[in-house]
Amino acid sequence: MTAHTDHKKKKSLRQWVRSRQGQQAIIIIAFMFIPLLLLFTFTYLPFGEMVKFSFFKMNYTNTPKYIGLDNYKEVFRNKEIFSSLKLCIYYMAGSIVQLAIALYLATMLSFKTKGGNIFKGFMFFPYLINGIAIGFIFKFFFTRGFVFDSVLQWCGFDLENLPYWLRTQGLNNVSLVGTSIWRYFGQNMVLFIGAIMSVDSEMYEAAELDGANKFRQFIHIILPSIKTIVTLNVILSITGSLSAFEPPYVITGGANGTATYFVVMNRIAHTNQKVGLASAMAVVLLMIIFAATILQKVFFKYAFKNANAEDQVVRKKKRQRG
Repeated sequence: MTAHTDHKKKKSLRQWVRSRQGQQAIIIIAFMFIPLLLLFTFTYLPFGEMVKFSFFKMNYTNTPKYIGLDNYKEVFRNKEIFSSLKLCIYYMAGSIVQLAIALYLATMLSFKTKGGNIFKGFMFFPYLINGIAIGFIFKFFFTRGFVFDSVLQWCGFDLENLPYWLRTQGLNNVSLVGTSIWRYFGQNMVLFIGAIMSVDSEMYEAAELDGANKFRQFIHIILPSIKTIVTLNVILSITGSLSAFEPPYVITGGANGTATYFVVMNRIAHTNQKVGLASAMAVVLLMIIFAATILQKVFFKYAFKNANAEDQVVRKKKRQRG
């Protein structure tokens, strides 16, 4: 009796697997399991190993030695590492300029303008170029006596009075930030355009009837309507500024005070072979990014609290109409 029951269960299981419902369930489980397995293998497992390495004094050849929190203390004691964190201020300021330019151009190009599509393509094109290629382009662009200096000489400037764009302390970081702005503002602009074009045109017509000019329409209609994309772009820009790597690494090699946190981390990990210290630097940066993201969310929640209240009023009116 028991054998007959087991055989019946096996037969019913085979039938379920071959059935449409069973195949759908298997496909759903496979599509869930395989990405999660890949994510765990190539993201969370290496991250866990990196956190473990941060508590050891180790390189690529010797046996690791447990030293506790010494690597984390060294991150804040080392002048080179701490000064590289200060350079993030340059890139954060640049990200604000980048977002302002992108939002201004997106607002203009979201409405009918002559040659708007061509202009969008030109502005978005730098984002499609490889970061290493952009680094080499601007390396020659800012080199003494090359492209930028030649253009300034055409405008009447004397070469001897011009600064060294990649050597002068402070000015070289501004030049590198300029390359990041040029590359990434097209991406932000396209995201802003997509959000602005989703705003209901009837809202503009109602605002014009009430006598609102373009600036007031931007403040009271466009900006509150795209608050989600604004928040997303700010988070991406700030986290990107904290992890700037390609411009200083390719253009200057981190020389003359241009070494960002990532450039210093790369040098410590691969040149000095202090893997434990570099791992601790990565964990500290991750904590800073988490803190910056939380602070941004709190700020925008407060900044757009009036917009959220207006959204709730609009939703209630729609429900009442429905």
